[in-house]
This record gives sequence, structure tokens and C-alpha cells, in this order.
Amino acid sequence: MKILVDADACPVKEIIEDIASKLKIPVLMLIDTSHILTSEYSEIISVCKAPDAVDFALINRTKKGDIVVTQDYGVAAMALGKGAYAIHHNGKVYTNHNIDLMLMERDIAKKRRRAGERIGGHTKKRTSVQDKQFAEEFYRLCRMAKDGSSY
Repeated sequence: MKILVDADACPVKEIIEDIASKLKIPVLMLIDTSHILTSEYSEIISVCKAPDAVDFALINRTKKGDIVVTQDYGVAAMALGKGAYAIHHNGKVYTNHNIDLMLMERDIAKKRRRAGERIGGHTKKRTSVQDKQFAEEFYRLCRMAKDGSSY
């Protein structure tokens, strides 16, 4: 069992490493070559900057029972398909029960944007409350994965 992180824009890398080190779970942080990342705990894997290169490298290394941290619903769906666990950096756990709806909503939003509709707005600064929510859910997910439980 290991934790794989789509680390390019991940705001919770330190939380992941803190919890993983306490639970003695290895971490792979995947980035593209336009990013620089160092870690004393995680293995850093740098891949080419091609579109979706990090996503494919991450999924190719994912095995059943692993934990994937990503904000990409498509990556989460592929991880779930391999029998892995998946969590968003906001603490939302992706499951086989919610991923189809999330993918459908993403597709609808994409179609609306293509039609010229402005969706969303300014991204708000991350708060300590969000970090706490992520840490709690991530810890719970790590414990479940170590026990082999399902979500």
C-alpha cells in the first residue's frame, strides 16, 4: 500500500506527509518538469510536461488498496476502477457511489463553458478549516486502507 499524489497543484502535501509518516505509509509525489519539489519523506517522480503525463504516470503506478490524492475526477475514476481509494485535497472522498455524478457534472460544466457561459469565479484562499477537514478525512481513509476496509 502506498499514497500517490498528483502534486503539481496540491496544497496539502505537508499534511499528507505528516500523516503518512506517522502511519508508516510510503508516498509518491508526481510532478511535471515545470515544477520543483523536494521532500525528506516522499519519493518525487518527475515526468515530462506533456498533457496528462502526470495523470497517466500516477495511474500506471496505482495498485489495488493504494490511496490517490487528486483534484482530477477522471484520475479519481481510474483509481477507483483499479480498486484504489481516492480523495480530493478538499477532503471529499471519491467513491463508486459518487464518481459518476461528479463526472457528469464536470461534463455539463465543460459544455456550458464551450457555449460561452462563465462558470465559477475567483478561487478563494485556502483556510485552516479546509486543511483540518482534509487531514481528518485523509487520516480516516489511510486507516481504512491499512485495514482493507471499503468506504
